[in-house]
Amino acid sequence: MRSFFEKVPILTGERVTLKAVDMSCADGMRELVSSVSVYQYLPTFLFEKKYNDVGYVISLLYDECIEESLILGVFSGGEFCGLAEMYGYREELHKISVGYRLLERFWGKGIATEALGLMVSYLYGQTDMEIITASTMVENKASAKVLIKNGFELVVHAADEDWGYERPTPADKWIR
Repeated sequence: MRSFFEKVPILTGERVTLKAVDMSCADGMRELVSSVSVYQYLPTFLFEKKYNDVGYVISLLYDECIEESLILGVFSGGEFCGLAEMYGYREELHKISVGYRLLERFWGKGIATEALGLMVSYLYGQTDMEIITASTMVENKASAKVLIKNGFELVVHAADEDWGYERPTPADKWIR
């Protein structure tokens, strides 16, 4: 078993591949970070929104960002579809959280479900993780379905959290 941050993996499924983001993803990243629809259900402080220049963000993903999380590109048919993230690593608890965000044109195609399945298989099969958690806004029913399809259980409903908005955000907490 390897520890979590040892190297950036390539995870391959039936239709989806998760791998490092590089400059070839810049146009897709620009589309992603500018989408109001995508980010309506996400915290305001995600790494890819930290800087205005997506090229600069990409250049830091496996430098500055890898200390806190591992962000992988989600690809289907070789096309950039979005991001998958493993974050909040707690070595002493063998615990990590997961998240994902896809370009709107890839919603409803099973890509998020497969991407999350790849992350879960990797974390339980190739690392020392024992606990995987996720958080969703209560309103994000599609993401809740993705988590349920991947064996996550709802453990806390509508807990107020600071997601960077003016008011606390009611969030559901999931565990697998």
